[in-house]
Amino acid sequence: MAEAGPAGPLLIACALGIEQFALRTGRGRAVDAPERVTVLRTGMGPRAAETAVARALGRDGGAPDTAVIASGFCAGLAPGMHPGDLVVAEETRAAGDPVPCTGAELLAEALARAVPGRTVHTGPLTGSDHVVRGHERAELRATGAIAVDMESAATLRTALRSGPRPVAAVRVVVDAPEHELVRIGTFRGGISAFRVLRAVLPAFYEWHRSLLLPRR
Repeated sequence: MAEAGPAGPLLIACALGIEQFALRTGRGRAVDAPERVTVLRTGMGPRAAETAVARALGRDGGAPDTAVIASGFCAGLAPGMHPGDLVVAEETRAAGDPVPCTGAELLAEALARAVPGRTVHTGPLTGSDHVVRGHERAELRATGAIAVDMESAATLRTALRSGPRPVAAVRVVVDAPEHELVRIGTFRGGISAFRVLRAVLPAFYEWHRSLLLPRR
């Protein structure tokens, strides 16, 4: 049996400056953090995410032990979802085959401890190349997806292009079918989602510590 080595680097990818600010200034304690953790702002959309993640992993020479988490905000698809709810992807979906996520159940349990009182949903997270509204939400919900965002699927697909590694996607619902967002900065749901996103880092670090890769 291979000896477990130290956990590799952790890359947390998000699209927006406000998401990066929340993650960088959140409640993760330095003692809990991996030795190398990067919060990467990719820009909006799947193409921007693909380019930024490929470049970031390339700087580490491919870094096959780098774990990757796609995070930030999302649109909830399931009735009864509220701004500030958490979504842990069991898989991400876009063009091509779905990408299974690593340790989704463990991550959901860690988030429930890190952000008590917030509902944690698990299920498929689907991708889009534009903001989804109205009837499109119902169409995506009919596929079994529980939430949608523009970058997670591209982020995880790009991360796995150079070989297997731990990948996950965690999103905070910023709007939902009964709570559609107009502008994040002027809606209470956006503020609630921001506060939740600031609280997730301890759960990310717990997930990362649990996924020690064997020495190569």
